[in-house]
Amino acid sequence: EDPSLERHFKGHRDAVTSVDFSHAKKQLVSGSMDSSLMIWSMKPQMRAYRFVGHKDAVLCVQFSPSGHLVASGSRDKTVRLWIPSIKGDSTVFKAHTATVRSVHFSSDGQSLVTASDDKTVKVWTVHRQKFLFSLSQHINWVRCARFSPDGRLIVSSSDDKTVKLWDKTSRECIHSFCEHGGFVNHVDFHPSGNCIAAGGTDSTVKLWDVRMNRLLQHYQGNSVVNSLSFHPSGNYLVTASSDSTLKILDLLEGRLLYTLHGHQ
Repeated sequence: EDPSLERHFKGHRDAVTSVDFSHAKKQLVSGSMDSSLMIWSMKPQMRAYRFVGHKDAVLCVQFSPSGHLVASGSRDKTVRLWIPSIKGDSTVFKAHTATVRSVHFSSDGQSLVTASDDKTVKVWTVHRQKFLFSLSQHINWVRCARFSPDGRLIVSSSDDKTVKLWDKTSRECIHSFCEHGGFVNHVDFHPSGNCIAAGGTDSTVKLWDVRMNRLLQHYQGNSVVNSLSFHPSGNYLVTASSDSTLKILDLLEGRLLYTLHGHQ
């Protein structure tokens, strides 16, 4: 059955930068250039909550695995952890010396990895937001950082045109993938943890095996790829591009399955 538009939400006063579902898929969080977060209920007629606290654009949001917290990163250089309820209480910490582009919880919910225009990737404890360590080999803005499903690896992508794979325990860079022809906007792990997908300004999506560090698949688009996400089954990948489309790739067949034109 073909994808069809199910819901659309209005409430932000400026461009929406990021979205994430809660684990139970009952809620959706969005971040915006209007400096706020919105939490939307998937149940019709339920009110949305607006969370205000950041002093500048919110560029990334994510629910914790349990759904009891939401992390956000902002151009105000801070990360906030919110309780997604009507009160919207949050704790704030000065995470970086420049814009925070990416926040991501480890699958056990214990750690948070952040990425910034200060060219670093940082790892924090969620409890008390204690700084653990910094990964600093990128030579330009870091757009995205993600934990592997088992929490042992971290992958990051940057405007230095590289994707770097790090060992969380040794804190060393295991490998740099340098095949991108432009800034790498987004990277993520396959649910199996065995490969990664990355997309960016060269309009391509590339999949790499992280055990052999070799290119598995390459999709050539015709517009900048801003973000991507694996289907939980690992068989599909959805990408979001600057031409206002979403594309669904069938990874088993190695081909484009759908192009979705919902956004203007």
